[in-house]
Amino acid sequence: MRSLYLESDCEFSNPARLIELLNSTKFMRKILLPLTLLKSLPYLLILLLLVAPSIGKAQVALLLEQPYGFFGALNPTGHSAIYMARICADTPLKLRRCNADEMGVVISRYSDIDHHDWIAIPIVPYLYSVEGIEDAPKSVDRPMVKHLRNLYHEQHLRSLGEDLQPGSFFRGGWSQLVGASYERRIYAYRFDTTEAQDLELMNWLNTSTNESHFQLFYNNCSDFARVILNHYFPGAFKRNIFPDAGATTPKKITTKLLKYSDKHPETHLQVFEIPQIPGYRRHSSSNHGIVESLITTGYAIPIVILNPYLAGGLLVDYIVRGRGHLVPKHPQLANADHLDALTAPEEPVKNPTGDQALVSTPITNEKESPSSHE
Repeated sequence: MRSLYLESDCEFSNPARLIELLNSTKFMRKILLPLTLLKSLPYLLILLLLVAPSIGKAQVALLLEQPYGFFGALNPTGHSAIYMARICADTPLKLRRCNADEMGVVISRYSDIDHHDWIAIPIVPYLYSVEGIEDAPKSVDRPMVKHLRNLYHEQHLRSLGEDLQPGSFFRGGWSQLVGASYERRIYAYRFDTTEAQDLELMNWLNTSTNESHFQLFYNNCSDFARVILNHYFPGAFKRNIFPDAGATTPKKITTKLLKYSDKHPETHLQVFEIPQIPGYRRHSSSNHGIVESLITTGYAIPIVILNPYLAGGLLVDYIVRGRGHLVPKHPQLANADHLDALTAPEEPVKNPTGDQALVSTPITNEKESPSSHE
């Protein structure tokens, strides 16, 4: 570098030599290139700041959905679903990466959707039966809910089958796929993920056989959520005998996620409340486990009469393992006016479980995995 300066100083008065020096590769490499990069540094920093939010948008949430209606009174366990901010629905049965202006997808297992194991619905229609969040109503009545659901079904759900029924009092149908916020309050337990994990999960779901083997107690919506959570946190969500006799319920899987996040604060778990839209149904009720439902309702009376020892065992199970506080006192609201509180990350996502999180354990279909029933 010094010899270059000396040479240029000595012959600076010679125009021909100066032109030759400026055109030399050595001068371009050692003087002009560093100056050009230094001058461009502010623009590079601005570009990184603009790109960083889209790079960090990799968050997933477990949705705890409250029970409602007559069936919810008989079986007050509720429903579980998975929300993914980075992944979107190409069709209800096919996933893809989201575009910049999209808000993600809700995926869950259902029992009566033309024998499909899981269905994917964009989060806005899943909650409100409309395509744009600006069209979500503040209150509804039964004719409005029916109209919004039928309109969305005609435009987007025909691919699920022309003969698919909307559902009835005794049996679910396509109506349970849209407008969930008209039925119940939902709590979203959001945690950080990596892009590699999300894309691996998407590829697995797209290439696996989407065929239903729904079973109310041991292969239900919460079991599907458990498989998804085990993709992000391998081996952390096993099936336990107590409480609820080994059955996975929405409350049970949520409790496991809360306990896991307490031990692993790097997951950055946040809780959001998605309020129920008034006008269609009475307010939904709290989620209960199976044993909790038996102990805290009228079911306990015939159990005590028929088998007091069984009733005592259920009571001990409930006291020791069946209780748990799931919702913080004042969770952050994610209603139609502020749904971006849930869908948009507040800061770039960090690797939640260290370097190993980028190489997650391959997913094995639960009904084919011997270890999934532990």
